[in-house]
Amino acid sequence: MSGLPDVEGLRLLVLVGELGSLGKAATELGIAQPSASKRVATLERRLGLALIDRTRRGSSLTADGQVVAARAQRVLDELAALMTSVEAQRGKLRATLRVAASMTVAEYLAPPWISELCRAHPDLHVGLHVTNSEHVRELLRGGEAEIGFIESPHVPRGLTSKTVSTDRLVVVVAPAHPWARRRRPLTAQELAATPLVVRERGSGTRVALECALRRAGAVESRPLLELGSATAVRGAVIAGTGPAVISELAVRTDIADGRLVPVGVEGMELRRSLRAVWPAGRSLVGPAADLLVVAARHR
Repeated sequence: MSGLPDVEGLRLLVLVGELGSLGKAATELGIAQPSASKRVATLERRLGLALIDRTRRGSSLTADGQVVAARAQRVLDELAALMTSVEAQRGKLRATLRVAASMTVAEYLAPPWISELCRAHPDLHVGLHVTNSEHVRELLRGGEAEIGFIESPHVPRGLTSKTVSTDRLVVVVAPAHPWARRRRPLTAQELAATPLVVRERGSGTRVALECALRRAGAVESRPLLELGSATAVRGAVIAGTGPAVISELAVRTDIADGRLVPVGVEGMELRRSLRAVWPAGRSLVGPAADLLVVAARHR
């Protein structure tokens, strides 16, 4: 054999056996008879067998042709089953999208992205798993989400990423805190030496703060309080528990309304990228790809 037979050649052979005519088989497939003859000749050459007897009364399969056609029919049936299964799977992908997002992205950015996506795909069901950036990676690796969004400074190994937005961390205190009346910015060393209200380990905000302090040559002191969400951190600062470094997205309204006071810091880069992530070596398809387009457009 000089090569594998093509599927359309096998389909043509089966039809010749069923209809008793190469011309009728060609018509059934919507191709010209000369093209059908060429396709049969190619199939015979690849298999090294004479498959069809051509006479004035029509075409019939040779003994070898009958054997090949019978096996070809089984191949075509299996191929049809495969395509039915693939189409069903595509239907599931079109109908359901599982998203994992860090808390900052999930609370302040993802809702309008998902709303726009659902307007374009009214039958789509989106499941949003809200967690910290570290756990987003695990959900993607375990196949529990098709796309994720993180706020960590570094992309975890095994994931592909695309920046979809930027965010700035701000130091905030309650109006009664001494820093609220401070006239000059904090230094990185002063911030690092002060016990802060912080997010739990694994949070993108916590990791971003730790990286920013290290780049500034400062060593973080022991936290004053660890909490599991930006909302909880924000509430603790408003209550006067202590200062915090938190996403500007989470406290923009509180600062505008005077519930929190921002404090400047010199010598530290507190801007960070927010990224879409998905398993390396895999292309985003269907609603996951559409969501990435929507998120990047809102950048």
